Amino acid sequence: MPILFLIFILVPVVEMYILIKVGAIIGGLYTIGLVLLTAVIGVSLLKKQGISTFMTAQQKMQTGQMPVTEIAEGLMLAVTGALLLTPGFVTDAFGFILLTPVLRQYLARKVFQSWLKNAQQATYSGSTQFYSHQKTDRSGFSDSGDKSGVIEGEFQEIADKNIEKK
Repeated sequence: MPILFLIFILVPVVEMYILIKVGAIIGGLYTIGLVLLTAVIGVSLLKKQGISTFMTAQQKMQTGQMPVTEIAEGLMLAVTGALLLTPGFVTDAFGFILLTPVLRQYLARKVFQSWLKNAQQATYSGSTQFYSHQKTDRSGFSDSGDKSGVIEGEFQEIADKNIEKK
């Protein structure tokens, strides 16, 4: 959390410093105009990218595929929108970088791989907890030490009388 705290403190300070320096060079009104112009251009590009990502996600869902990368891209586009609407040149620069489709898709894949890795670790952790719980089970079954998840047993098939009559 200290990194997040530093970001929330340093980013506005850096933004104010740059805005003051740019304002001193080109003037206050031009600086405000430039900030508004970057916001308008960024939001229009964001709208186009968002629609494109949404359409790709719909196409994948229609073919039965999960639009996982598109979901991650959508989250990144939401962050991009916040960056572009925040007054300042540094946040606009990061926003425009995230509007680059190739970079955003790459980052979305990395985010998805990270989520998948965390989910697999959570599943493994959950199976470990299941086996530790199984050892203390009082149902009369003993844990044979087999961790494969296979339970041995016998079964007998019983035919349903209603099915046989038809």
